[in-house]
Amino acid sequence: MRVLSNLLFKVTLSSMILTAPAMITGRASTDGDHLKGKKVVLPFYSSAVIARFIDQPTLTAIPKFTAQEYVARAAVPTPAAEAKAPSTTETTSTTETTSTTETPSTTETPSTTVTPSTTEIPSAKTTEDNEAATNGIVSSTAAKAAELRMVINQAVMLYSNMKLERQGLDAKAFEYAWRGYYNLLKKGLIHKRTVLSICDFSQSCCSKRMYVIDVLHHKLLFRTYVAHGQNSGEEYATSFSNEPESFKSSLGFYVTDRVYYGRNGLSLRLNGVDSGYNDLALKRNIVLHGSSYVGDKYMQNFGTLGTSLGCPALPSAISGRIIRAVRDGSCLFIYHPTQQYLENSSIINS
Repeated sequence: MRVLSNLLFKVTLSSMILTAPAMITGRASTDGDHLKGKKVVLPFYSSAVIARFIDQPTLTAIPKFTAQEYVARAAVPTPAAEAKAPSTTETTSTTETTSTTETPSTTETPSTTVTPSTTEIPSAKTTEDNEAATNGIVSSTAAKAAELRMVINQAVMLYSNMKLERQGLDAKAFEYAWRGYYNLLKKGLIHKRTVLSICDFSQSCCSKRMYVIDVLHHKLLFRTYVAHGQNSGEEYATSFSNEPESFKSSLGFYVTDRVYYGRNGLSLRLNGVDSGYNDLALKRNIVLHGSSYVGDKYMQNFGTLGTSLGCPALPSAISGRIIRAVRDGSCLFIYHPTQQYLENSSIINS
């Protein structure tokens, strides 16, 4: 039995010695059909390992690593190393970064850079306030735009429902009149809300260009002639002024005031509320009154209407009825497509 064991040991040792070169190089050829001509990677064993393997058959083999893999594994810190203090190189790098970035010297980096002013870097609260203010402005602008669209849509619908185009009233004249009327209502300047009067001075003086509208019942109460100032033009009014003694008509919105009896009979004072355009109306004595130079009879005799000293004069036969209908706080609008006025009127664009 002992002889058989020694023989088996020698055979095994001889086999391992014969295959040792292939084990050391890690490669060997095989005669198998499916692997013929191919290289097979074998585990790497050193001669010392072979000797130990002979003495201790249960020893676990050490896997093969290339030089690059050894370098890579050596560069990866172990958990124990991570738990410890960083290496000298890492500490130095951290210290240098901290000293350069976090705590710059006063000489190298100006104080304004290290501690910027509030103007350069606003606080979070300031930013929030600015954003809130911007959002408020945007919201306010959007709300005003939506309100303007609503007012214009109201004007279009009312103009269409009352068929004012057939009456000769210009669509833009009514739109601007409605916008100003709406804004005066918001300001609380109109006390008689049911009446809106429009003098459309884009029309010839030979046309019935004064319209008195019942906005509550959507009715046209009156349509008649109205004269313009003698220095505003002949058949058409083209020039306007707010100056005393100009003898010109004044564009814009008026709120009717008190009635009185003067040389032209029953008359109605007009309070101009369009700043810069007719706010001197009371000082100029601009009033609504009747006159003999306005009406069909005068026009038949002279071919045109007469002109006033700046007042919107009406036919005497109907002036009293109109004055009573519009007195005491209603809105009167004298319109002309003068772009400068339409773009700058505080009443239209408020």
